[in-house]
Amino acid sequence: MAERILPLLLAVHFRIICENLQKLKSMNKISAIVLIMFTLSSCSSKREQNKNTQPSPQSQQSSTVTIPHFDGTAAFSLLKDQTNFGPRNPNSTGHARCLDFLVNELTKTADVVNRQEFTYRGYNNELLTLTNIFASFHPTATDRILLLAHWDTRPRADMESDPAKRKQPILGANDGASGVAVLLEIARLFKQSPPPIGVDILLVDGEDYGKEQDLDRFSLGTRHFVDTRNPNYRPRFGILLDMIGDNDLQIPIEQNSLSYAPNVVETIWSAAEKLGVSQFVNSPGEQIFDDHIPLNEGGIPTVDIIDFQYPYWHTLQDTPDKCSAESLDAVGKVITYVVYSQNAHPL
Repeated sequence: MAERILPLLLAVHFRIICENLQKLKSMNKISAIVLIMFTLSSCSSKREQNKNTQPSPQSQQSSTVTIPHFDGTAAFSLLKDQTNFGPRNPNSTGHARCLDFLVNELTKTADVVNRQEFTYRGYNNELLTLTNIFASFHPTATDRILLLAHWDTRPRADMESDPAKRKQPILGANDGASGVAVLLEIARLFKQSPPPIGVDILLVDGEDYGKEQDLDRFSLGTRHFVDTRNPNYRPRFGILLDMIGDNDLQIPIEQNSLSYAPNVVETIWSAAEKLGVSQFVNSPGEQIFDDHIPLNEGGIPTVDIIDFQYPYWHTLQDTPDKCSAESLDAVGKVITYVVYSQNAHPL
């Protein structure tokens, strides 16, 4: 697997160099050479940093570990539980009701559950009331993994073909509920069979608030978490689940994930290959701005598990019938394997 991931990483860096070469026409030769040398040095430095700070898949495997069975059907039921509240955009009734549901579900399974409440001044001076949910398993362990998904839904269906419908909030079966559903089911497994390492599940709010191209107003909950977290909180890595319930699920390697966290990418896609989970496709996908970007910039190497080729994205058609238990099962199976295959360091 490693020999296939490395060419993908080199391809990303080659693309960056090519983009910089386009600037040569407006630069003198010395400046251009300096730019290319800086790019190569930066890429080499990032690879070396990742090599030193990220987990080695070979060191994580244990022949004696027992991997619990992930139940995709149960996860799909949890997806529908969320959509039954209707749209969960901030300040809506569905948002408030789903918050209570999620806290209650995690309280049944986690050792500690905390609400991280904050406000944000949005468009037209709108004051949003937002809440991240942070659930910890084996909270005394200093060696930890972070799993996350966003639980809010988009307040506007801006990709609808009918302009009259574009101001309506979406139901978000795939874009919101799918990742949360998988993490809630994994949390149940943690309760029944404690993982060999500390694990935190973070459900972030306000991920999908921003208007198209206004990236500063996306990932509000993750930005708040990164800005306010304990500086000593340094999990081994993070895994973000977003839009993973699509009936026709195909998950390529998101390019920012490959650049920031290549070893974590290798760990996940190697696990999928070993398990025979064909929905994980070993080829480069899009370069996406998502909740993993603030985490990576904050020093937590994080991979985005996402199928962005979803025809109902940001439309009113993002409903449970466009999702499947099989897709949730595929992702849940791989993430469960990755978590339970970690070897805990001595405390």
